[in-house]
Amino acid sequence: MAKRSAPEVNAGSMADIAFLLLIFFLVTTTIETDSGISRKLPPWQPEDVEPPVIKQRNIFTVLVNSNNQLLVEDEDMDISELQDAAVEFLDNGGGTGDEACSFCQGAKDPASSVNPQKAIISLVNNRGTEYGTYIAVQNELVAAYNQLRDREAQRMYGITFTQMEKNYNDPNYNGDKDALKEKIDVITAMIPQKLSEAEPTS
Repeated sequence: MAKRSAPEVNAGSMADIAFLLLIFFLVTTTIETDSGISRKLPPWQPEDVEPPVIKQRNIFTVLVNSNNQLLVEDEDMDISELQDAAVEFLDNGGGTGDEACSFCQGAKDPASSVNPQKAIISLVNNRGTEYGTYIAVQNELVAAYNQLRDREAQRMYGITFTQMEKNYNDPNYNGDKDALKEKIDVITAMIPQKLSEAEPTS
């Protein structure tokens, strides 16, 4: 008695099906992108160039220890008070002559910063500092810059700096982006974000 041959499975279209599935998953899958902290590195300088001399009064020192405690200008401070302290320092306007600040509304303390263009915030973390605390401190310091920028943009252009940046980055914005960019550059030059992070201490 002759053996019957087993029916063959037509696998010719399997490659097409696999290809269609691959396309389906590529089209429908969303890839999450990590949004980091926006930082611009300083331009490279040759080693033989002397760094500029910075007056101590223009440096606002923030230290974070391994217990997530803040030491701001050699004084203990709660993180909720950091933004106001940074704004007070940046907006002091204690300069005279060429270093005078025409828009500053601070106390003009001669022991504090001369103007926002000269002021530098120095942040030093400990290796044991929690990541959440590190981000929270960063947020408070950046918020201090944004607060001053919003105030001056509102005074000069009738719109906050935050809204100008939002409009500029919006692909559906119908206004003049070149004019908007010029305004953003003016405010950024008036109040540059000079946030210096030192190597974490052990």
